[in-house]
Amino acid sequence: MFEVLRMSVSLIEELKTIRDFRSGKGRRYPLWLILLLIVMGTMSGCQGYAALEDFGIRHYSVLCDALELTLKNNRLPSDTTFRRILERLNFQVLNAHFERWAMQYTDINANDWMSLDGKSIKGTVIEGGTEYQNFVTLVSLYAQSQETVLATEKFETHQTNEIKAVQTLLDRLHLTSVVFTLDAIHAQKNN
Repeated sequence: MFEVLRMSVSLIEELKTIRDFRSGKGRRYPLWLILLLIVMGTMSGCQGYAALEDFGIRHYSVLCDALELTLKNNRLPSDTTFRRILERLNFQVLNAHFERWAMQYTDINANDWMSLDGKSIKGTVIEGGTEYQNFVTLVSLYAQSQETVLATEKFETHQTNEIKAVQTLLDRLHLTSVVFTLDAIHAQKNN
């Protein structure tokens, strides 16, 4: 249990560095707390705003004790609070902070195998059925020995492509002495 709390404090410190984009008026909860609940709830399988609220209700006393919270209204954020935050949240920023935190606890060794692959996200197609269709794709870097996704990069097909997204992801991580497995599309000359 001590190890989990130590890691959580580190994640909290990382989340506290994210700039709060809300106006000063009407803030009931610090942004880091809402983001922490989103991360923890998502990792626990919560899908949707109501599920995140339920997660907070179920774990209220444990979270208040572990995080030494004193909340004025004796409750964690509601589904509407999660909705408002998630509608305005820059996921690339949250993802970058989460990756930075998670990489501290990842032991990458020489000759580790890393798989890179892109997958289109269902339900994101715009102008489907035309030659101009646009959809969101997520490229993931998977560490095979640890059975863990280490990093992701999101892109829209109208703005860029998987080759450039993979290059951006690898440039960001500065990995050396590892073996990459990729689709054949990445075996192009000058890539």
